[in-house]
Amino acid sequence: MGKINLLDDQIANQIAAGEVVERPASIVKELVENSIDAGSTKIEIEIREGGLTSIKVKDNGEGIAEDDVEKAFFRHATSKLKDSKDLFRIKTLGFRGEALPSIAAVSSLTLKTSANNYGRGIEVKLEGGKLFEKKEIAFVKGTEIIVENVFYNTPARLKYMKSLQTELGHIIDYVNRLSLAYPNIAISLVHNGRLILRTTGNGKVDHVLGAIYGTSVAKKMIEVKGENLDFKLSGFISKPELTRANKNHITIFVNGRYIKNYLLNQALIRGYKTSLMVNRFPIAVLHLSMDPTLVDVNVHPAKLEARFSKESELIKFIEQAIDKTLNRHTFIPEPIKVPKPEIKYHKAFQSAFDLTIDYQDKVDDTQRELPKVKENKVTLSSKNESEENQNDNIDDNLDQSLHEVKFPPLEPIGQFQGTYIIAQNDEGLYLIDQHAAHERIYYEKNLALLNDEIIASQELLVPITIDYSKSEIEQILSKIEIIRDSGFEIELFGQQTLIIRSIPKWIPDGQEKDFIEKIIQMVLQKDEVVLEELRKELIANTSCKTSIKANQFLTKREMETLLEQLRQTVNPFNCPHGRPIIIHFSNYDIKKMFKRVI
Repeated sequence: MGKINLLDDQIANQIAAGEVVERPASIVKELVENSIDAGSTKIEIEIREGGLTSIKVKDNGEGIAEDDVEKAFFRHATSKLKDSKDLFRIKTLGFRGEALPSIAAVSSLTLKTSANNYGRGIEVKLEGGKLFEKKEIAFVKGTEIIVENVFYNTPARLKYMKSLQTELGHIIDYVNRLSLAYPNIAISLVHNGRLILRTTGNGKVDHVLGAIYGTSVAKKMIEVKGENLDFKLSGFISKPELTRANKNHITIFVNGRYIKNYLLNQALIRGYKTSLMVNRFPIAVLHLSMDPTLVDVNVHPAKLEARFSKESELIKFIEQAIDKTLNRHTFIPEPIKVPKPEIKYHKAFQSAFDLTIDYQDKVDDTQRELPKVKENKVTLSSKNESEENQNDNIDDNLDQSLHEVKFPPLEPIGQFQGTYIIAQNDEGLYLIDQHAAHERIYYEKNLALLNDEIIASQELLVPITIDYSKSEIEQILSKIEIIRDSGFEIELFGQQTLIIRSIPKWIPDGQEKDFIEKIIQMVLQKDEVVLEELRKELIANTSCKTSIKANQFLTKREMETLLEQLRQTVNPFNCPHGRPIIIHFSNYDIKKMFKRVI
């Protein structure tokens, strides 16, 4: 007897639903896109408990004819395609005929619709994809779909849903982007009876930007336009002074469809050239229009990906359009708090070399000391560039061999190019990077001193305010206690603004906002604040900035003090960023270079 079985329709629909309906936001996406394709000018979205309990989408579109209502729940039944040629000139958001049957297969669904102006409509109810009720009702022209108990019959899928706030965040993010794509449609989103978003439908993208990000952000957006024979571009991009820590605020639409495309994102970023700081990204809303034959959206069931037949030309077009737009503007950023100027040469050494030789006593008791071994076994070598880049922090992955040696006493005999200390002892010659050495000394000193100030807070004279989109605010509020437990006094100020009144003492002046944004981003990504990571990053960067620089000439006494302090550190061989501090040339190596030994 054969082993291959034909799956029944219910199982097949549940499998298909797994591709189309990934989470509640997928349901909202499919239903709202159907409403847009139906010519709606007003769409109302109501959800409960992150969309897992209930999702309702109501529109004033053309509705579904009575004869088509049951057909709408057949797989691959669609009004948007007639033959294979239509696949290559798709102008609607939906076209496969998979959404409604897929949604119905994993939920309890009620559809009310009317395609006439007589106030008469049809209501159907389905359970797990099976129709069990159909009747006439009084209903105005348009469609209303209520989806309840999502994934009730697929517990494995329900098990992997995230928290309600996370699912809500995905829904808000999608509705925000759709509102930007269709500013001519009045869209509202309500969660558990609370209004999250409402747009007027007046067709102005900048008004939608204000509704989503707040007016302060909208005022810092500039309009971008571009057109050639193949492509047309319109939208808004942020001024270089307005950036975010990730690319989540870049939104690109192709023929009205939101897509995710790494190359297009990179083209946008390259258009800014050197205007953006490292690891900062703009806020952008770009609308691309092109002949449907130049783009293939039939790549993935979610229709979030696309292929372009003139991809290289499109990338160049976007990059040039952004560049030209920015070149037409003169940007004068708003005043920001300027960090204290770098301490000059003589003062730097006063603070650096006042460190006492018994520095090790100040290092936290938990810090590991290097085991003592015979000094004649010292073997130090440099690392090549590729090895340097393998670790951000050498302390975490220090080679065991380095723990088996003790840093030897050294006698400085001079400097090379005002950057490297030349020292010697009975074992040979040493080159020490003075900046890296001083950086290591400051790093360990500051690390010890800050151990007791991780959570201790200080009140700000002037509170800091930061604006976020509504989807971000919802996620942040769901995890705000984690942020407060890290030493911040933070609360909602208005609808889309956070106000911070106190911060941990270890955050330096002038860097408060930067660290707050990093901590919030860490909470959103990891559900925790790893203060040790941030503290080490801060100390490493601060140590780098306050340490002796290259091309600074030292006296012999200053070199002696620096080398002795380096000996007292836990890891005298690498700076906090992983670069080597010292290179050793043994007596034998030097003799061999001069052919004194064979």
